[in-house]
Amino acid sequence: MDQEAFSATAHNAVVIGATGNLGRHICAALTAADHNVIGVARSVADGVAASRIVPLDVASTDPPELRRVLSAHDPSVVVNVSGGWETTEQEMHAAHVQLVEHLVAAAAGLERRPRLVHVGTIHEYGPVPARTSIDEQRVPEPTTAYARTKLAGSRAVLDATAAGEIDGTVLRVVNVCGPGTQPASFLGSLAARLCATEPGVPIELTITDAKRDYVDVRDVADAVVRAATAVPEVVGAVINIGRGEAVSMRTLVTALVEAARLDPRDIVEIPAQVTSKGGDWTQADISRSRALLGWAPTTSLRTSMADMCARIRTTTGT
Repeated sequence: MDQEAFSATAHNAVVIGATGNLGRHICAALTAADHNVIGVARSVADGVAASRIVPLDVASTDPPELRRVLSAHDPSVVVNVSGGWETTEQEMHAAHVQLVEHLVAAAAGLERRPRLVHVGTIHEYGPVPARTSIDEQRVPEPTTAYARTKLAGSRAVLDATAAGEIDGTVLRVVNVCGPGTQPASFLGSLAARLCATEPGVPIELTITDAKRDYVDVRDVADAVVRAATAVPEVVGAVINIGRGEAVSMRTLVTALVEAARLDPRDIVEIPAQVTSKGGDWTQADISRSRALLGWAPTTSLRTSMADMCARIRTTTGT
């Protein structure tokens, strides 16, 4: 079956985690691609491009009940973008493992088998030496609770797919930036702080020597749509999603300072210990995403930073 033929059968898309920032962008991208989007989240929220939001805590919902919810919408596509930087390992297990196991079990019993696109993370591979381009053949060796639980969720999707129970695809996404970036993230919290800073005021920052791969949230949403409608060869595949380049944190911070209409010369670097949930180097090999999805990032990091700050100003009135 070619990609055009598969796309013609796509109608309803269920997005788990629809009210998060990435979930919102995915809902918007799927809607723009002529899908009827049904969002699932723990609570209803405004401003989501979905025909309806189903309030449901998937992690605590038994698979038979979840199957009933999914079956009522007869989806051709199910996207899981739930989870986040939870506080405890127990919370991470519930969000990244238990939820996925419930979703996989529910999807396995549906009369019409949907394409299940699971959004994982580049951190599932674990820390790598500098100058390493991480491809999908690399054996995952995560060292943090976040990365371990995310990997367990991805493996649940891949194992069920290998067993012929579901049609799953895992996207391992690098660090995300762009409009609506979560305040809990490094760039999100820094952007909020910078946008509230008056020009000329010294900006005290800790800037690590790390180099990391960042991709705009809208590019990730585009990759999800492509994975949802791509040729059958994506089923069972792990696909890295990133820019394919490691950018120094100093470069990123400087771009964000400029996007906030401040002068990088006002940065005052201060020493401190910074704990990262990933490694000091990430650079995704995105050859497979180009080959299977026809996807590559199109949004520059400067544009991403500018749009991040513009969203904050619109939201806060600064």
